[in-house]
Amino acid sequence: MAAIFPLLSFSQENNETTFEKSLVKDVKSSNITWGPCPEFMPEGCEIAILHGDPAKPNVDILFRLPANTDIPNHWHNSAERMILLSGELQVTYEGESAQTLKQGNYAYGPAKKPHTGKCGNSGPCVLFIAFENPLDAIPINK
Repeated sequence: MAAIFPLLSFSQENNETTFEKSLVKDVKSSNITWGPCPEFMPEGCEIAILHGDPAKPNVDILFRLPANTDIPNHWHNSAERMILLSGELQVTYEGESAQTLKQGNYAYGPAKKPHTGKCGNSGPCVLFIAFENPLDAIPINK
């Protein structure tokens, strides 16, 4: 016990921790800044950075594309954690059956695993994506 007490008192004395400021954003707000997707993505595709720096780890984005739009085969250096906010999105990962995300569905995409997608005809698809590593998308040209 005597060995633990110095550690406890050290952690109590070290209370000068600097915290990052918290954040709340309305994804339907006009304050969200949309920019273009990588060139290989379809016309009308847009990305908005919600939090973080796309060149650094731990970045959260919105990914939006028009209804009836195909997402070309590509992969990311990072795993993706996703929630579909609107539309209906079919996603197919290499070696797996197609899966359809509906509004509110969560999906996980492994790092470096090629995948394609298609936004259905029920309106634009808006997807929240959290990347562990810097934001990238590498096209697979076959």
